[in-house]
Amino acid sequence: MPSAIRLAGLVVFAAMGWVISEMIIPLMPEGTNPGAFSIYNAILGAVLGWVMMKPAVTRSPSGPLGAGITTAVALIFWGLFFYALVEMIKQSMRMRYDGPVEAVVNIFQIMMEYGVMIATPAIIITALVFGAVGGIFCGAVAKRWP
Repeated sequence: MPSAIRLAGLVVFAAMGWVISEMIIPLMPEGTNPGAFSIYNAILGAVLGWVMMKPAVTRSPSGPLGAGITTAVALIFWGLFFYALVEMIKQSMRMRYDGPVEAVVNIFQIMMEYGVMIATPAIIITALVFGAVGGIFCGAVAKRWP
């Protein structure tokens, strides 16, 4: 059901996905074509903001800050997961795995590699600040338009 809190979460976390994606693009290996990387992460941020913020903000009055940070961490986790899944599928098409279990395990290895690549202070601080401010903003929206 659409609500003001869901709309606020959609906007804030879509913006977060876009901004952090633009910060990650220079960290990618040289020659990597980012394509629609920022757009996909903005869509992922919008979906997570829509789905996660309303239940967390309305559950407790002290929850908006934590809900925002949780949504920010979820955005980073699911982004890493989806891009690792895509990379695993590309590698499996090249017959790099002996079996399906090895391929699934490799998803988490690729996630760790990507996570180490993007674990810079600027990205971590930006994610935490965006999450905290987004949570507080959604909390304010919840009080104004329940």
